[in-house]
Amino acid sequence: MAVPTLAVTTGEPAGIGPDLCAAIAARRWNCRIVLLGDRALLGRVRGTKRRMAALPDYDSTRPARRGVEVLHLPLAAPCTPGRLAVANARYVLDLLDRASDGCRAGEFHAMVTAPVHKGVVNDAGVAFSGHTEYLAARCGARRPVMMLVGGGLRVALATTHLPLAAVPAAITADTLTSVLRILDADLRRLFAIRRPRILVCGLNPHAGEGGHLGREEVAVIGPVLAKLRRAGLDLHGPVPADTAFLPAQLVGCDAVLAMYHDQGLPVLKRAAFGDAVNVTLGLPIVRTSVDHGTALDLAGTGRADPGSMLAALRMAARLCAPGRR
Repeated sequence: MAVPTLAVTTGEPAGIGPDLCAAIAARRWNCRIVLLGDRALLGRVRGTKRRMAALPDYDSTRPARRGVEVLHLPLAAPCTPGRLAVANARYVLDLLDRASDGCRAGEFHAMVTAPVHKGVVNDAGVAFSGHTEYLAARCGARRPVMMLVGGGLRVALATTHLPLAAVPAAITADTLTSVLRILDADLRRLFAIRRPRILVCGLNPHAGEGGHLGREEVAVIGPVLAKLRRAGLDLHGPVPADTAFLPAQLVGCDAVLAMYHDQGLPVLKRAAFGDAVNVTLGLPIVRTSVDHGTALDLAGTGRADPGSMLAALRMAARLCAPGRR
């Protein structure tokens, strides 16, 4: 692969996705970047219209060359920065479909996603809990795993976008076994770690205190870890989540598995917000994304920080290029 081709979805049109893509176009890249979205929308930030208009149209039959191109996919309805429109919800999903289908067909080597707004997609009548679950269904993947990378940390999640009350029932032996096997396999496959050391958090305070503060560690998490250790995985835990991220605990650790979204991600975002990257494991394609949302209040202002988007692009290029991870 001489020049990797990365598909970049521009995300919710009323959010900062188009602004982030304008920042991408202002930089030099050692790969081919294809921006998927409405061409006029990409030039809405003051001072970027001429630059965006000068980008070439994407042509899949043309040999790959370094730089930024545009695959024009028109909006369904006019868009005002910061104002969500249900009429454009299907457009947002069409971007994801085009990018993921292109990755599966070998047209693109990886996809990078700007943020979407879950609420407006659901308001349009589409059950949507996030990129991770949507792309897994699109790609036929049984169990996607969300992992954020940044600040020297890799934090994966046993459950993703669930109400907190639904988390305990979702942590089953089957689910946890699948998540840990995928995490171990993709740390090897994508990050070239020969034998990943994974630190596993408990669900309850003090990791259940021997069953006195909750039984999940005794009944599910502990037995799963014991079984997978016998199968050769290097797993440590379950450990109390409040001390899992202490420097002494993280020595030699390649990833931390948190049991739910807000157990692990606040720590990582405190360490690396604006530069962290969301990597979806368990897919047959490479997909990375930003660590933040649509920031409707910043859309179209030119003040959105592109740091996480740029980091996601660099990460995608490394993950899809053998020998350069």
